[in-house]
Order: sequence, then structure tokens, then C-alpha cells
Amino acid sequence: MEKNKLNILNKFFSRNTFRHCYEEGYDKTYGQVIKKYINYDSTKTNSELVREIYNILKTEYRNEYYYKNTLLNKLLLGVHSVNTTTALTEIPIAKSKADFVLINGKAVVYEIKTELDNLERLESQINDYFKAFDHVAVVTYNENVTAIQKKIDSIGKPVGIYVLQNRGTIKTIQKPEKYREALDSKIIYKILRKPEYEEIILNKYGFLPNVSAFKYYSECRNLFEKMPIEEAYEYVLKLLKKRTKIIKNEYKEIPYELKFLAYFMDLKSEDYEKIRCFLNQAYGGV
Repeated sequence: MEKNKLNILNKFFSRNTFRHCYEEGYDKTYGQVIKKYINYDSTKTNSELVREIYNILKTEYRNEYYYKNTLLNKLLLGVHSVNTTTALTEIPIAKSKADFVLINGKAVVYEIKTELDNLERLESQINDYFKAFDHVAVVTYNENVTAIQKKIDSIGKPVGIYVLQNRGTIKTIQKPEKYREALDSKIIYKILRKPEYEEIILNKYGFLPNVSAFKYYSECRNLFEKMPIEEAYEYVLKLLKKRTKIIKNEYKEIPYELKFLAYFMDLKSEDYEKIRCFLNQAYGGV
């Protein structure tokens, strides 16, 4: 595929495009992708068109969104449950950003390496993730497993490997194992939002620092870093697990292809209603 076509496919399954579609009934990128990739039929609903575009990702262009959406559907919604497990995405950890994190009784970071990626930063990414979480895995494609395995062997940490197969299922090559030797309080603290680290400190010490606003963050960090790392880590997992809120009954109605987008958009009831209306409408063309 031509590069400009690839760029526009990446933008199709984005929060901005999706929001414009259900709030305004139209988005420029949405219209351009339909025009380039779909045999336009005025009787097709937006739901049908989204499904057709997603199928192009599955068969021709397995980009990061396709991997993330599959992970969310197969692991969070398939193996686990929105009642017991929370997903996070794009979490800054040291000099890296975690693609996908699942938290239930434990936390697992999933680093995605698609057919479109290289492995240049894999070692540094894995080492960064182990500073904040105790389970790390790589999700990739069949032909990449040997190269991934070599990288992991050189790192010397119990990293898991999963393969996203052509039919859209996830195959386990090796499961990630718990590794806490690299956990770093400084790195973990930076992941936390203010109400989160305040709750931890209040629970642990019974007070919050009585200092100027200028010194407050660093004083909270000092108290956090004095905690035993294992205790601090367990506190953090409990709070991170509370981060993502969805209206479960409404979310069930979101189509498979859009589950990842909807999960991370903090949608209200009126948003779900707008989404239903948009998906059920026939596409009006451009």
C-alpha cells in the first residue's frame, strides 16, 4: 500500500475521528477512507462500513490499533472481565510508553511489535517496563518470534511472548513470569496522579505533608520512596485498577471493531446513544 494510504488508515480508528463521527455525523478522514477502500453503496450503514475497513486491517495492514483492539477483545473481554480487570494504554514509564497493560490480581505490560515495527528499542523498553511492573510480555507475529526470542534471551528476564495469528487469535509461546528485582519507586511514583499518591501516603502514614505547594510533590515522593517497594507496588496496583470507568451495560453494545476506542474515551450515556445512532445510519457519502 502507498504510504499516504497507510497514514490515513492509521487515523481512521482514532479517538478524534470516532468522536467527530458520532458527535457531528461526519469526519473528513472517515469519508476519505470510505472513498478509497470501500465499494460505496448508499444502503450500507456506518456499522457495516466500519466492519469492512477493520477487515482491511486484519487482512492487509495489521497496525497497532488492530493489535490493541484484539488484545482488549481477546484478553480483557474474553479471558477476563470488565468487572475484575482493568486495561490501561500509553502509560509513560521511564523513557518508554507501555502499549497495553492489564491489571487484575497482577499487572502485565504488553509491548506490541507489529509487522510494521522494528526491534531497535525492544531491549530498553522491556527494561523500562520492569521498573514499574512485574510482568512483561511481547505480542508479535509468527515470523518475528525467533528474533524476539534472541532479544529476550540476551536481556535475561522472564518476558512472555504471544503471537497474534492470522485468524485473529492469540497464541501463547511463553508466559511472562513475575520479576520484581528491577522495580523502582522513583519510576513508579511518576505514573501516579495526585489523588493516587495522596491516597497511598494518607493510608500509609496517616497524614499528608504540610509544606508549600512548591515542595509538596517532592515531599510526597520522598514519603512514597521510603515505603518498602513490595508494599508500595501493591498499593499502586489497587489504585491503577480503579482508573478506567465504563458504563458496562452500554459498553456491551459497542461493536467488536470499536471496543478499544470506546473503552478509553470516558463515554457518558448520551455518547453511547449518539454512537448507536451514527452506526445505525446509512452512510451519506461525501
